[in-house]
Amino acid sequence: MTKPVPRSAALLAVPLAAALLSACSMAPTYERPAAPVANAYAFNPSGTAAKTGFATNLAGPGQKAAVDTGWREFFIDPRLQQLIAAALENNRDLRTAVLRIEEARALYNIQSADRLPNVNLSAAETRAKTPAFLSSSGQSTIGKRYDVGASVSSFELDFFGRVKSLNDAALATYLATEEARLAAQIALVSQVAQAYYTERAYAEQYALAQQTYEARARTYKLTQQRAEVGASSRLDLRSNETLMETARASALALARQRAQAENALTLLVGQAPAAAASGAMPSDLQLTAMHAIPEGLPSDLLTRRPDIRAAEQRLKAANANIGAARAAFFPRISLTAALGSSSPSLHGLFDSGSGSWSFAPQLTLPIFDAGRNSANLTLAEVRKNIAIADYEKTIQTAFREVADALAARDYVGEQEAAQRAVQEAQADRLKLLQLRFDNGVASSLDVLDAQRELFSAQQALVQARLLRTTSAIDLYRTLGGGVK
Repeated sequence: MTKPVPRSAALLAVPLAAALLSACSMAPTYERPAAPVANAYAFNPSGTAAKTGFATNLAGPGQKAAVDTGWREFFIDPRLQQLIAAALENNRDLRTAVLRIEEARALYNIQSADRLPNVNLSAAETRAKTPAFLSSSGQSTIGKRYDVGASVSSFELDFFGRVKSLNDAALATYLATEEARLAAQIALVSQVAQAYYTERAYAEQYALAQQTYEARARTYKLTQQRAEVGASSRLDLRSNETLMETARASALALARQRAQAENALTLLVGQAPAAAASGAMPSDLQLTAMHAIPEGLPSDLLTRRPDIRAAEQRLKAANANIGAARAAFFPRISLTAALGSSSPSLHGLFDSGSGSWSFAPQLTLPIFDAGRNSANLTLAEVRKNIAIADYEKTIQTAFREVADALAARDYVGEQEAAQRAVQEAQADRLKLLQLRFDNGVASSLDVLDAQRELFSAQQALVQARLLRTTSAIDLYRTLGGGVK
């Protein structure tokens, strides 16, 4: 006589089968694509900048990498630190990125739950009336039934790794979302810093324009008084008026640009700044320190840049989805099992002989699906190729950004020094022409022209300093700084 199967055998077989069979996967073995960039940046520290003495901005030995330099350490302006901290707390784009992580984590948890059986506990009471003409006793009866039990419904035995591949894809998507948040933080830190220094540059230019306007207004008033007594010509008066109104127009334009820069900064921070506008552009020593970040090798970007890591995680997700698409061609086995007790009375529910169990394996073999599985596999492979192209493009973009930042580091210092020399030459030229004019050698038009060119040189120098500042921020960002 055959030995009876234990009542719990059905339920115990399910998790055991899950543990033994879930390791199989039909996903292709993942291999990181080769980086489609050169082995070195297109950067020559012995070029023009080095020959002219401005290669001192280059990183020296012992300098910390960008990813190891916290933004509080990189940006030493106290107000800028407050703005960045507020932006990390209140910026809506970054807040959305954080919520995307929670969304991806929930989706991963939902998908990973399919790798384990869902066990449900049920209890039911049934009352039914049987009419007299259907009753064996010839009288109507009311029957009662009580049921209690545990069941596993349609648990898939993952022979071919379909569920595992879907779980791997969900995990990679979750990790990609986390990397995307880090990339968004890096971008936000650099955007706040650039917006802050742009506003400070406009404030500095506005102050110059306002001072120039006030000085020219005094000159115009003196010229007007001289013209009234015949000591100056009408041409001199109109020329001074032109210079005065030009400075006034520049001051008004810069006031507008500064207000708009403050609005852009407020949007990035996520709230109106608590303190009034203050601070100054970095000094030459600070700018040199900001530029002194070692660039490393192009291969370092693969581990430093969160956007590259996010693209690789998306590629891994696409690779795992191919495994799920391949597994769809093979049989799918699912189990349904139940273990419980039934009784016509509640007090007899757990009496001897009231136990019941069921075990129902199911095999589903795809025969004809009108090419749906083949199309899904083709779609998964195409999406993987798209993910490869996106990964390679992300690397190329990162490589280009770093190369641009290094090229800027090589030349912006020289550009600022040249513009400073222009300003100093224009200031000296104005002094000489003023002396010549006082001695009756030069005309007033020469002096007015020198004043106009000095004003332009002063404004251009502020722009050159802003360019040098933003290039240092770009270098810090492109090398992966701004996470800490």
